[in-house]
Amino acid sequence: MSLFKARDWWSAVLAEGEEFDQGCLCVGDVDNTGSGYDKVVVGSYMGMLRVFAPHASHPGEGPAAGAQLLEVQMQDPIIQVEVGKFVSCSELLHLAVLHPRKLSVYAMSGVAGNVEHGDQYQLRLVYEHNLQRTACNMTFGPFGGVTGHHFICVQSMDGVLTFFEQDSYAFGRFLPAFLLPGPLCYCARTDAFITVSSTRQVECYRYETLAVAMDADTRQDLEQRGKSSGKRLTADWTLVLGEQALDICVPSTSPSATSSIFVLGERNLFCLLDNGQIRFMKKLEYSPSCFLPYASVAEGVTNLLLGNHNNMLLVYQDTTLKWAAQLNSTPVAVRVANFPELKGLVVTLSAKGHLLCSYMGTDPSFFTAPKVDAREVNYEEVDAEMKALQKVIRRATKNQGRAPAMDRMSSCQSFSPQQALIPEMNGIAVPSVTVKCQMPIVPLCPVLPTDFHPVPLTCVVFPVLFVSTGSVSQLTVAFSVFLNGHYTPADLTGHIAVTYSSPTGVPRVIQCKFALPLLLVCCPSQASKNAKYKITVDTNQPPVSLSEVFPGTRSNASQSHALGFQLVAGARLTALASRSSQRYRIQSETFEDIWLVAKELVQRLNQHFTKLGVKDFHSSFSGPIPLPEYFDIMDHHFELRLTAGRYEDLLSERAVQFRAVQRRLLTRFKDKTPAPLHNLDTLMEGTYRQVMALADTAEANRAALVEAFSRLRSSTHLLILLLSLWQGLGTEQTAILDATLLPVLQDTPQLGWEESVDAAVSHLLRTCLSRSPKDQAIALSTTQLSMPKDTSRLKKHIALLCDRIGKGGRLSLSSEANTPTPVMMQGQKRVCLHGSVYATRLNTWTFLVVHFL
Repeated sequence: MSLFKARDWWSAVLAEGEEFDQGCLCVGDVDNTGSGYDKVVVGSYMGMLRVFAPHASHPGEGPAAGAQLLEVQMQDPIIQVEVGKFVSCSELLHLAVLHPRKLSVYAMSGVAGNVEHGDQYQLRLVYEHNLQRTACNMTFGPFGGVTGHHFICVQSMDGVLTFFEQDSYAFGRFLPAFLLPGPLCYCARTDAFITVSSTRQVECYRYETLAVAMDADTRQDLEQRGKSSGKRLTADWTLVLGEQALDICVPSTSPSATSSIFVLGERNLFCLLDNGQIRFMKKLEYSPSCFLPYASVAEGVTNLLLGNHNNMLLVYQDTTLKWAAQLNSTPVAVRVANFPELKGLVVTLSAKGHLLCSYMGTDPSFFTAPKVDAREVNYEEVDAEMKALQKVIRRATKNQGRAPAMDRMSSCQSFSPQQALIPEMNGIAVPSVTVKCQMPIVPLCPVLPTDFHPVPLTCVVFPVLFVSTGSVSQLTVAFSVFLNGHYTPADLTGHIAVTYSSPTGVPRVIQCKFALPLLLVCCPSQASKNAKYKITVDTNQPPVSLSEVFPGTRSNASQSHALGFQLVAGARLTALASRSSQRYRIQSETFEDIWLVAKELVQRLNQHFTKLGVKDFHSSFSGPIPLPEYFDIMDHHFELRLTAGRYEDLLSERAVQFRAVQRRLLTRFKDKTPAPLHNLDTLMEGTYRQVMALADTAEANRAALVEAFSRLRSSTHLLILLLSLWQGLGTEQTAILDATLLPVLQDTPQLGWEESVDAAVSHLLRTCLSRSPKDQAIALSTTQLSMPKDTSRLKKHIALLCDRIGKGGRLSLSSEANTPTPVMMQGQKRVCLHGSVYATRLNTWTFLVVHFL
């Protein structure tokens, strides 16, 4: 059992289906035994009244056996119950029960039983008042300074305070500016009533002021009579809380001491002096449900019991938390009572009728571990068990980090392109490709496929298909991919991940990478002789017919050396093969569109000569590197980023102006004396139109920025391909270059492509591609990346990167390359990217992350 859990002393669960609230619980010696011990009185909204005399349960006895003294079914719902001196001819305690339209006062008496059934209790009605208005709550006390008796004040739903001097009606008063009823409490020291109005402020009304104010009945027909029989009701003092109050309580103190008024808000706890000044305030970090202030042993402080919706009961001494106890339910009412076996027990009641008497303390643990029987150890059995466990551990460690054979894609295939169900683009039917992935998995497991594809390609996943063949099922995931944008994607490589759970609950992820066909974004076309941009690839083997390299493309037999491609969302491209030399040329009207065809041509040439058994085939590029064309695309992307920042600033300015005009208009509309608007409405309408126009323009610029970044990625891929062909870079060096020039997959407001590439290239120039070993010791400054003012510095660094690679600079992941060697001193730079590039493999994927020191 937890140390900070409330210790159950007695509990009872009332009938199911009943509802309770903070006014449905009270404690007191309602049967007037004179012993000083309390009884617990509970009323419900279903009209059931119960009286309990809790005691510690004995062995073999139920928790509530013999504790319930009385149970009476009333005809009306019970809103609140209180115990006090409500009868004029007696100083005994009586029970006041508040119904929506009736106030009843009962006397409870017990008769000693002569048989085994025990004592008998009965409830006798002393008097009752029929209410003219629906009641909300009530309070009682010695109104007007009377001694030995208690008067009752009932607050109605329409804001009338009705006063009853025991069995007679006294008067009724309307609260000023009333909208909704709030909690009500009586302060005996100042003879005043405290409540919280719907304007979220505490209001105090003295009993004397209420007695001489205008009568409630007089107020209704005041206009007919033409005169008033009382004064206008005004509050003695008010205090703005700023939030709605849940309850108000004034703990009983000595008459000479200053009373403290406690107000429980929705987010704060307030303690006020009886003159309305704030004594202290505590901000609550939880949602409170009920509270009860009570007198403390220490002088000048007050203890406080506070329940919250986290099922916690907290004990505060002013603002200091002294104890916290966990309850089984959320309390809506809390009281402190004295019982014969134990005094000062906490009585709590939940909204569903869980009545609990508990105390806060600790229970010592008397548990002692039993002695272990001594026995002889069989070392042979222990050794055999240890070896078996070690085998299990090794097997689990070996399989950790990689999926078993069952959790891998078995096949991934694509079908011939078809027409997508979207309108034609640039007069060309948009093709669509269906990709089907199959893998064996354990049957009857939830499957969630997720696809990753480059923009502007769109993927539509078809329903997952299960084919059971015994203990293992075949899972088929099919999806359709098509172009859904007016620009060409930078890559035709897709990735699909299937997430599912094994029968033991272990999550599994199956990943697969697939290549989409080139005909997904283009279609065959007539070859063009003239073009603005041209790329020439040299080989070391005799030229071959392009119809053999691209078998799926239709071409004339007389023009087998030339193929034309028309991009669905781009320009026309032409691939030419020389008849006399070992060269191939790709030409187009746009620089970035050459990338996909050039990549496809290099890959298909490698595959073609590999099938022919040629082992020493390689492609090359004689240069020069087309940096001016690449820099033009970079400048266009950077200009769109600057434009996006300007639009964001303009939108912020217009939004500030729009809110300022709104505040001015609201001030004019709220003014009791109408004033001219001075064209503020026209200014507001014009500002609104500017905001909407700027938002539309910013959205269009954002779409253009996404397209520009895709074109920049295509041109960057082409630049990396040309650099690798130019200097014969290996796979590892090409991967490092790819991670340097493409460190981000998309631009974000916090980090863009330009600043990321500038930092990565600068690091390469200072480490791998430095001119002397001395420069390798220079570390980069740890500055935060920010958007540059222009691209001149980046252009200079990229040009310097290409120049040093062209002069023999080489990237390597070997740590030995950091050591200066004679070859390095002669100009052949065999250095590595030390501490900056880390390679991590995840199935078929290779990620290269550049870390800037």
